[in-house]
Amino acid sequence: MTYRNVNGSASGEGPAGGPLDLQQLRTFLAVHRSGSFTAAAQLLRLSQPTVTTQIRSLERRLGHTLFERLPRGVAPTVEANDLVARVAGPLDALEEVAGPDGADPTAPAPPLRLAGPAEVVRSLVLPALAPLVAEGVRLRVRTGLADDLLEELRGGRHDLVVSTVRPRGRALVAEPLMDEEFVLVAAPAWADRLRGGRLARQGAAALCEVPLVAYDDELPILRRYWRHVFGVRLTCVPAVTVPDLRGVRAAAENGAGVTVLPRYLCREALADGRLVALLEPEDPPINTVYLVRRPGPAGSSQLDRVHRHLLSAARPW
Repeated sequence: MTYRNVNGSASGEGPAGGPLDLQQLRTFLAVHRSGSFTAAAQLLRLSQPTVTTQIRSLERRLGHTLFERLPRGVAPTVEANDLVARVAGPLDALEEVAGPDGADPTAPAPPLRLAGPAEVVRSLVLPALAPLVAEGVRLRVRTGLADDLLEELRGGRHDLVVSTVRPRGRALVAEPLMDEEFVLVAAPAWADRLRGGRLARQGAAALCEVPLVAYDDELPILRRYWRHVFGVRLTCVPAVTVPDLRGVRAAAENGAGVTVLPRYLCREALADGRLVALLEPEDPPINTVYLVRRPGPAGSSQLDRVHRHLLSAARPW
């Protein structure tokens, strides 16, 4: 296999007798990794029609279809998977040496675009990355909901995402970062009302008349706790909803009612008595948090450095 250089000069012949264009192969790799022509266009800073044209030209040169269209995105054919196995390594190596679009490799690295849930980012991620910032790493941080951030990662808007949801498909690479344990908590005044083993004896029934503080009206965290620990479906209407777990914690600390929080977010409040753990089940519900990135070249880049640092820092979390 040979490639056509960016300036148009051929370095050899492709399987169908015509030279393969380096830019077409780069576009092909972006589509294969992102799972859509639209996302690849955003990653490469090209128009979608340009991406489509390049892929169609490459398919004509090779003599077979590379992608099948789906309701959302595209799926690679067997031939596409064979091609990516042959070209990904060389293209990634070239990208590592030359930089994107042939950029000057000695130029300062652009800021790393990091995203994740506000609570995890503020409480764990940013404190862990502070030493790297002091050493020159630049960050641009955004927060949001997991599904939205993962979709934006596919489209090239972020470099690294901390996600409470494992992404589906092969367009993104996810590694477990931490397991967050959920704890049923309340301020001491509410805990006093439930003392004497009442909660242990009656289970969820003991909480029927207690106001609940939740992330939103769907009570996603509380419903999971009720199902996992009590074995029942939670049907109560929350007394307070706050779309930020730090706000949920503040409401609970000040006596608004009972809630469920990740242990990392209420560890200090439990230690100094602002909150009380109402139960300590042997098998508490947990949720795995992932560190997610797009597939790409590995090396000593800023992204790789931050990625490795976070995985190491998260071990005691």
